[in-house]
Amino acid sequence: MQGISAEALLSLRADMLRFAQLQLRNTETAEDLVQESIEAALRKSSSFAGQSTLKTWVFAILRNRIIDHLRQASRTVTLSSLVDDGEDWEERLDALFNERGAWRDGPRPVAWPNPEESMQTRQFWAVFETCLDHLPPATGKVFMMREFLGFESDEICAQLGITTSNCHVILHRARLKLRGCMDTGWGRPEGSTC
Repeated sequence: MQGISAEALLSLRADMLRFAQLQLRNTETAEDLVQESIEAALRKSSSFAGQSTLKTWVFAILRNRIIDHLRQASRTVTLSSLVDDGEDWEERLDALFNERGAWRDGPRPVAWPNPEESMQTRQFWAVFETCLDHLPPATGKVFMMREFLGFESDEICAQLGITTSNCHVILHRARLKLRGCMDTGWGRPEGSTC
């Protein structure tokens, strides 16, 4: 497949920006991540195999960048978040630590996440992605458009040429199949109840 044109990617920019702003609630950061995603898509355009739509492929790049950004942001504390406007930051910084340089009790950083919980979360998403792969292609497409890309039902219907009631039935069936798959993927016998 030939490379992707910059025009094709730029035509998705408004939707990408809306998606990023909903996730981040920060216009500048959203714009930065959208720009980085477009640049990454251009650099990797030869790897686009056409197995999914261009929009899905580019949104996956953006989604991964947003996830990386949120993970990084949760691990860092900016000095400006610890100091009020107009306050002398050196005095405020000194107030965080005692005379031996150890954290005072109040401003101590939050605890690291539990490794077992982190592993379960990674396992959950691995099982979930496998279950998504087992959905029928049309069902998976509707589900992804609604739940991951944030399309409204009427947008999905217009793009795929289906009725609103059909869209809702497809989403309902997708959720049921995903739930059944997730139940068996987590070691529960098929047909067991929660």
